[in-house]
Amino acid sequence: MHDDRSLVEARLKRVLEERIRPAVYPESVPLEVAVWHAPGEPVPVAEGLAAEPVPIEVGARWGAPWGTSWFRVTGTVPEAWAGRTVEALLDLGFDENMPGFQCEGLVYRPDGTPVKGLNPRNQWVRIGAPVAGGEEVRLHVEAASNPVILDYHPFLPTRLGDKETAGSEPQYTLTRMDLAVFDETVWQLVLDLEVLGELMAELPVESARRWDLLRAVERALDAVDLQDVNGTAGRARERLTEVLSSPAVPSAHRISAVGHAHIDSAWLWPLRETVRKVARTTANMTSLLDEEPDFVFAMSQAQQWAWVKEHRPEVWARVKKAVADGRFVPAGGMWVESDTNMPGSEAMARQFVHGKRFFLDEFGIENEEAWLPDTFGFAAGLPQIIKAAGSKWLLTQKISWSQTNKFPHHTFQWEGIDGTRIFTHFPPVDTYNCSMQGREIAHAARNFKDKGVARHSLAPTGWGDGGGGTTREMVAKAARMRDLEGSATVTWETPEAFFRKAEAEYPEPPVWVGELYLELHRATLTSQARTKQGNRRSEHLLREAELWAATAAVRTDFAYPYEELDRIWKTVLLHQFHDILPGSSIAWVHREARAMYERLERELTAIITAAQDALAGSGDAELVFNAAPHARRGIPAGGAGPVAVDGSTALQPRDGGGFVLDNGLLRIEVDARGLVPSVYDLGSGRETVAPGRPANLLQLHPDFPNQWDAWDVDEFYRNTVTELTDVEEVSAGEDGASVRIVRSFGGSRVVQVLSLAPGERRLVVDTEVDWHETEKFLKLAFPLDVHAERYASETQFGHFHRPTHTNTSWEAAKFEACNHRFVHVAEPGWGVAVVTDSTYGHDVTRAVRQGGGRGATTTVRVSLLRAPRFPDPETDQGVHRFRHALVPGAEIGDAVREGWRVNLPERRVTGAGPVAPLVSVAEDAVVVTAVKLADDGSGDVVVRFHEANGGRSTATLTPDFDVASVTVTDLLERALPDAPAPRSEDGRLVLPLGPFELVTLRLKRA
Repeated sequence: MHDDRSLVEARLKRVLEERIRPAVYPESVPLEVAVWHAPGEPVPVAEGLAAEPVPIEVGARWGAPWGTSWFRVTGTVPEAWAGRTVEALLDLGFDENMPGFQCEGLVYRPDGTPVKGLNPRNQWVRIGAPVAGGEEVRLHVEAASNPVILDYHPFLPTRLGDKETAGSEPQYTLTRMDLAVFDETVWQLVLDLEVLGELMAELPVESARRWDLLRAVERALDAVDLQDVNGTAGRARERLTEVLSSPAVPSAHRISAVGHAHIDSAWLWPLRETVRKVARTTANMTSLLDEEPDFVFAMSQAQQWAWVKEHRPEVWARVKKAVADGRFVPAGGMWVESDTNMPGSEAMARQFVHGKRFFLDEFGIENEEAWLPDTFGFAAGLPQIIKAAGSKWLLTQKISWSQTNKFPHHTFQWEGIDGTRIFTHFPPVDTYNCSMQGREIAHAARNFKDKGVARHSLAPTGWGDGGGGTTREMVAKAARMRDLEGSATVTWETPEAFFRKAEAEYPEPPVWVGELYLELHRATLTSQARTKQGNRRSEHLLREAELWAATAAVRTDFAYPYEELDRIWKTVLLHQFHDILPGSSIAWVHREARAMYERLERELTAIITAAQDALAGSGDAELVFNAAPHARRGIPAGGAGPVAVDGSTALQPRDGGGFVLDNGLLRIEVDARGLVPSVYDLGSGRETVAPGRPANLLQLHPDFPNQWDAWDVDEFYRNTVTELTDVEEVSAGEDGASVRIVRSFGGSRVVQVLSLAPGERRLVVDTEVDWHETEKFLKLAFPLDVHAERYASETQFGHFHRPTHTNTSWEAAKFEACNHRFVHVAEPGWGVAVVTDSTYGHDVTRAVRQGGGRGATTTVRVSLLRAPRFPDPETDQGVHRFRHALVPGAEIGDAVREGWRVNLPERRVTGAGPVAPLVSVAEDAVVVTAVKLADDGSGDVVVRFHEANGGRSTATLTPDFDVASVTVTDLLERALPDAPAPRSEDGRLVLPLGPFELVTLRLKRA
């Protein structure tokens, strides 16, 4: 037989596009349309419905950027359509290739009842099936004219990302507003042909099944009268019955489809627009659930559920009913789908606390899966946090975006720093926006790396990012692939059902140890520095507020601010969303974030001040409050008292220019260029700085990645570097223990103060940058005379080691990585820590030792600032302040302590006398991350701590109040019945800890 595949396939394509799809709506009449443009921000639904619109014609331009227009559409169903299915087709000017990324609408009835959302792939509203004829139609559309930020030529700088700079030019053209007859038979034929045509294209040419499909499609096309598609569609469908009913082979890959709409809580739209995106999507999904009995939809991010409850109560009622029916499924158990690299220990824990508690309180449902399809890599401390929250599974997809190395598994056990293992799945469909196309389903089956030992995978199905969700077409295509020869089988299932099946069939999956590093989007560790600083500062202010408020509540009549802390925590957690904290959102988002962090700082400072005043009492003694988990300058952790100061610092001129700082512990040379050629550890007799490579070296790189400007830094940025050694001023500080340095470069200016306090073993580097560069990357380098094959960087509840070499592509790909408060490099017996109060991105490299001697040196560079132009063309312009410290002779415990110290400055209060800690811990290796009152208002004291050095330890806690009972709990402060209880010894609580082990204790007050 002649090979006529291309002829038939081309015929199918043209006939579908030009004849069959247009016949889905064979008759239509126009609707009358009027519009009211809301001034300013969106208005309540009642106001939009009551507004008086003016007529508008199809073809007219509408919608200023970020505006809201209320369309009223009216008409009458023709009498001749009686007995037929009728739909309204409402095209606001959609581009079908951009669902979620442009204008959208939510349709209401005149009484304010929401009907469904409108988006580029969902433009219809059912009027009746069947209609009687003569019905009056009146609908209202709340239309959002969100501008297109990520266009066909992506990453071009645009001012559309902030309403303050976006202008008022209309963005869209009203395209179609009609009543139309819906021919379901033709619609079903379209889906038959799409499924078979897409499957056919994925099968091997030599496969008999491919040819069976080809001939069946040809026979169906022969049966279609192109002048009477509607009259012959049924006949064409009959010729496809046999090939559509042929069952899948027993070994077929099995896909659990989960209805999904990954909605970014902010990204190329502001938070307020996400509130409406969620309402549109949930309205659509509850409507689809009513129509499709097999369909299951899952939505993560408790914050988004809370938005629906608060802002769209009518939609919320429908959501609650669908949840009760078991088909609208809360997923993930987190407040938002957060970044997991940068949030601190407690913040990462609270993502699960607040997320799981919301679903428990609202629905009595507890999630056992973490659901993070789009997060940019996963910190090595996360598995034990998932487990401590009462969960046991993880789903993500983003690792498939890695540029260099293909991850070797799709289903595996992920082991964290403490040895906890979490059953993890990466959907081999390689998208969290699966649309049930044949190529996606075939790719999932081919791509699945665990063939032979497992056969289940998951496909999150529906338009996401900007929302929209699953469409009726996706559901119909899935139904055809439920049991179809040549295809993987597709079944709608909940995440829980999938994980139980996958776990049962794969009892001994492979193990991956350590972080799940995304080999992409590395610059998100640096972009939008003020957002990152606001996050870090808020995390530590919350620690202080809880600690001092709990202490004051137990000791005095101070009222613990439960509601305020709950609200503030949720606000901070929201802004850890994986496009806010990483700095990849539009200017509007980050402008609002900066204002929000300033407001939270004022609120938290007021709580801290009130609690400390209550504790200090009346008096003239100067007290210093120490919120850090280690004693310092004679003040116990979690207590207050007078400061003990030992020693002094000498400041002398240096031969050749510059200055020498000496406090008897360190001798630091600052040369005439403001660089640091020497940091000498007097106790050990060790030089800290690598010979010939001065520290405190600012380095400027060009930074123009191939794509994803705010997200990416490509390795070639290192090929060109400008070392900023020109200096305007190097002068002695007025305090006699510091040196001031001033530099200018490009359009920017840097002022640094290097200080060495009496009795301290650390050089503090305060850097102020007035930044006015474009597409540049600023680093601060500390070349260290340390021969290290690996280094440690802090992560949640511990630290993680990475190699300093690039032996393999896996190591070479980690050329920019994340740390929290410290990076630590060491040889046996001696090490150095670089600690930071607000930066996350860094790199660590090896170099040949210069100036004699053997071995390698190690350079730590902290990433200060970038200047990408997309999606925010003014990213990071302006003044920034950073604090870093170099700590010679540091063991890992010193790095932990100094990292906390630089992030929790002392607070001075005048009062009666010292304040004892509410709970004290004897061992430096045991770090208390939270002291608070229990969230249930019982007055119980909750203490969370972990082993921080990576070894075994014993935690000895001494409460300074009467304790009636002690309970080991999970993160949600619920008893863990199988957990070993601490033993009591003379009022102390003693508990052995493994490396990085995390424990939460609930102390009931007597």
